[in-house]
Amino acid sequence: MPVVASIRSLGRAGLFSLSVLRASKPTADFFAELLREIYKIGARTLPIIAVGGAFVGLSLTLLGHRALETYGASDQVSILIGLGLYRELAPVLTALLFVGRAGSSIAAELGLMRATDQITALGLMAIDPVAKTVSPRFWAAVLTVPLLTGFFCTFALAASWFQGVQILGIDNGTFWQAMRDAVDFRDDFLNAFLKSAVFGGTAALVASYVGYHAEPTIEGTSVATTRAVVNASLLVLMFNFVLSAFLFR
Repeated sequence: MPVVASIRSLGRAGLFSLSVLRASKPTADFFAELLREIYKIGARTLPIIAVGGAFVGLSLTLLGHRALETYGASDQVSILIGLGLYRELAPVLTALLFVGRAGSSIAAELGLMRATDQITALGLMAIDPVAKTVSPRFWAAVLTVPLLTGFFCTFALAASWFQGVQILGIDNGTFWQAMRDAVDFRDDFLNAFLKSAVFGGTAALVASYVGYHAEPTIEGTSVATTRAVVNASLLVLMFNFVLSAFLFR
């Protein structure tokens, strides 16, 4: 039955997540793999984050200015930008871009390793394949997605300032003062990075689980990559609702 299969799959995913945490041991080899993964899934995702953040800032500023202009409050658009970015848009969009760029890569790499029997070979050599292949990717995602969210916010705010101050004519001091008064360091700034860490870990676990258990064929790798992107994106949106309901009350 589909329901029973879904419950069984959910249980396997939970056990897999626990095995990833158990396999995370601070060794020299682990930190070497961690640094490589931070570069692969973090630094290489930065150009996409920069472009995405800039255009989100431009679009949101233009939309907010037009909406607030009706009520004579167009100079307060930076409040909308700041709260919208830190509370919802920046963590979610960064995570979705990360899933599309790095999550698909993680699932494809592990699926290819499964198809070419590299994961089986690690087990035969008495090397824990989860510790070698999954744990560094998981912790790299937990560490890099909050940093990528910070870059997303930076580029979005810079683009918003350019659109609002330089093009639409909002006073520079009013723009930054209104945002500073509205955005709270703990409730908005820190919570945004907390959500980003959760999203990053979720995306990495889903992509790793699907890729690690993919059918050992090229077609199985392709299916696993697609499934990883879809499932991780949906979970990010679901967890965003849950975290927003508890964090921003």
